[in-house]
Amino acid sequence: MTSEVLVLGATGNTGSTIVEALKGHNDVKVRPASRSSTPRFDWFDAASHRGVLDGVARLYLVAPVGETDPIAVVGPFLEEAAHSGVRRVVMLSSSAVASGDPGLGTVDAMVRKIFHEWAILRPSWFMQNFVRRHPIGDSIRESGEFITATGDGRLPFIDARDIGRCAATLLTTSQAENREHMLTGPQALSYDDAAEIMSTVTSSPVRHRAVDTPRYVRFLVHAGYSAEFAAGLAALDEQIRDGKQSQVTDTVQRLTGRPPSSFEQFLHAYSAARS
Repeated sequence: MTSEVLVLGATGNTGSTIVEALKGHNDVKVRPASRSSTPRFDWFDAASHRGVLDGVARLYLVAPVGETDPIAVVGPFLEEAAHSGVRRVVMLSSSAVASGDPGLGTVDAMVRKIFHEWAILRPSWFMQNFVRRHPIGDSIRESGEFITATGDGRLPFIDARDIGRCAATLLTTSQAENREHMLTGPQALSYDDAAEIMSTVTSSPVRHRAVDTPRYVRFLVHAGYSAEFAAGLAALDEQIRDGKQSQVTDTVQRLTGRPPSSFEQFLHAYSAARS
């Protein structure tokens, strides 16, 4: 029996990998959804929601980025999804957000409550942040330098493609485990470490400068984030600084059968794809 899978954020860091991975499953029909898809999907246009849900059994959920209270937008959509027959939801959350926490944690709690089958992905920070549109990547391209409030705290940065492969596995398994999955890369690095690796791979100097939390909030606001959202991101940097986000897991290997990419491997692959 063919299962129809709706992939939200289908052109994004994780969604594009999921769409590509699911094309190899003969018993899966993929429905990519974005503002440019047909049918079109826009979080802030409720009229676009019903069209993408018709006939869908499984859903990859990415909440709208930059929303401090995403449940206000996502909640009605999830209720409609459950009513329309969606049975399984694989949700992208964060290693720094527990179920029930403000923000994504409220969406996480709702997914667990109203769907028969679910999986919550809690990845570490994306390697893509260094090379794509992001305050860190933008700063590197502009000046070769970026700032954080993380001090010498460490993170097991993860390639978003590894997250997408894990999601594809969880969307297609016959049995749902109904659990959360902590996803990391193979090694915890400080931002100083990451800058050194990036300098070596790209042959261009990259420097990390540690600042205090208020300075980092001002930087994020200047980059276009709301003051409230910037304060939330800066609070996550404080978690990193305090050593609360340094855990490395083997979840990517367990789910996909292949080890996660190292930061150096990611940068080499990114450079090769651009050449």
